[in-house]
Amino acid sequence: MASSENLDSVGYIKHHLQNLQVCKTDQGWVWNQCQDAGFWAINVDSLLFAFLLGALFCFSFWRVAKNAKIENPGKWQSMVEMVVEFVDKSVKDTFHGKNPLIAPLALTIFVWVVLMNMMDWIPVDLLPWVAEQTNVHVLGNDPHTSYLKFLPTADVNITFSLSIGVFLLILFYSIKVKGIGGFIGELTLHPFSSKNKFVQVLLIPVNLLMETIGLIAKPISLGLRLFGNLYAAELLFILIAILMSTGIGGLVGGFISYMGWAIFHILVIPLQAFIFMMLTIVYLSQAHEDH
Repeated sequence: MASSENLDSVGYIKHHLQNLQVCKTDQGWVWNQCQDAGFWAINVDSLLFAFLLGALFCFSFWRVAKNAKIENPGKWQSMVEMVVEFVDKSVKDTFHGKNPLIAPLALTIFVWVVLMNMMDWIPVDLLPWVAEQTNVHVLGNDPHTSYLKFLPTADVNITFSLSIGVFLLILFYSIKVKGIGGFIGELTLHPFSSKNKFVQVLLIPVNLLMETIGLIAKPISLGLRLFGNLYAAELLFILIAILMSTGIGGLVGGFISYMGWAIFHILVIPLQAFIFMMLTIVYLSQAHEDH
């Protein structure tokens, strides 16, 4: 954790936007010295929190399914059933094919992204402070070189990994349902078509370019939309934390700002998860259309 007493505002913001990284260099594996590591730097904090939240989702829903009661269900079971019914209805209304994978996939995406987004409610200095007090930061005693960024969806690597997984499913089901010939035909003969074979050949490069751009844009827009919204939200919470460190007036104003933005975030958090889920369903529905 970096204290606002030790860093100016710019340094404080940069510190809190820095992931806890590990990478391999000529000197071996190193922590937080990965400026030149490029692609091979691993954001340990993003992976750790994403994994823990995914495990929490799986365990809690498994416990509800195992101990489900028809009569007098508990509050947690009722909430889980509401979420499952909501996702199931969304899939039935949007997905026009037949695939038993889509509903569980949509449920996983929605709940997992909601849980990761909810980490934005935690004050930015709380977990880094706990890590320091419990001596978890085994990376050195200098607070300027110890980092902990606990909002996974503010890490573009996490959002892109989710969108790339969806993209691979789109490719898989496009080829499975339409066949390799049908998939290639979709890329080369649409959106412009003609009964004239000569015109078809002339239009193939144009169609291929447009369809390829549209296909690649799906995972890019899917990942960047979620990342951009949560990154901006995290940055705003950091600015509020700076405001709260400027004295009693700043503390009061910052607290009011924090509560107001946190309440507004009640809408943002599930909305971004819902958009990611719905676009996934729509894209996979298109992949199953074989006409």
